[in-house]
Amino acid sequence: MSKRTLAILAAIGATVIYGINHTVAKGVMPAHVKPFGFIFLRVVGAALLFWLISFFGPKEKIEKRDWGRVLICAILGMSINMLSFFKGLELSTPINSAVLVTISPIIVVVISALFLSERITLNKGLGIFMGFVGAVGLILFGAETRQDAPNIPLGNFLFIINAISYGSYLVVVKKLVEKYHPFTMMKWLFSIAVVINLPITLPQVLEIKWSTIPLWAYGSVAFVVIGTTFLTYLFNVFALTQLKASTIGAFMYMQPLVGILFALFSGKDHLTLVKIAAMTFVFVGVYLASKKAKPRINKG
Repeated sequence: MSKRTLAILAAIGATVIYGINHTVAKGVMPAHVKPFGFIFLRVVGAALLFWLISFFGPKEKIEKRDWGRVLICAILGMSINMLSFFKGLELSTPINSAVLVTISPIIVVVISALFLSERITLNKGLGIFMGFVGAVGLILFGAETRQDAPNIPLGNFLFIINAISYGSYLVVVKKLVEKYHPFTMMKWLFSIAVVINLPITLPQVLEIKWSTIPLWAYGSVAFVVIGTTFLTYLFNVFALTQLKASTIGAFMYMQPLVGILFALFSGKDHLTLVKIAAMTFVFVGVYLASKKAKPRINKG
């Protein structure tokens, strides 16, 4: 199996976990764990896990000139991104979060074109458009809204902030990924994020009443810390070693699809013709966006 194929599988794996996370995390908040308390658990848990596995990777030192970029990545990818998403999820619905995350690929493509000189091919442009149409169709016609949402407009605004910050993170981190091992990058990014997020997240983590939390909620917390944080960031940073930032971004269109499938398997939704059509758009869109462009042949 080629490294590119493994990278695509890693990107799909991250997307599947993210898609399930919309429902899993919402089920725990805010009754058992408040959103910022969740971020404390995510960032500290991931930092510890990345430090543990870093012993199996190469011993690298971050060059002095790269620390500024590392700091920006930690702020975008592990602070603004996480805090805005989880607060938005408390205020809005998983369905809204699933559709608004599809803004990220557009942000990635635009920033990549401006700062990384990535060419937007016809396939990539068509794939992004088809994925967007499929994702919006899936949300508008394929799912029911949830009532446990006290401030949907503010929550949706925070989802947009989340999408912009994560899309920017994917572009900014690309040059670091090309230079350093994923384990090295992640252990430092999450360590810095612990410090940045501490003043905002510590008060809510101290409010958690661990003795009254049901067993299923512990499982949900573990899923978010290990799956949605540790594994997804590891998968995506590995995928970035072989794929363009805009290609990784395009996989986000699969999140609404995964969310609907998860609801189907858990008996909370049903399949319709509209959903099947929308899913087809998403699959084709991701395929076109991730397809490797053929090298240009100069004639004469």
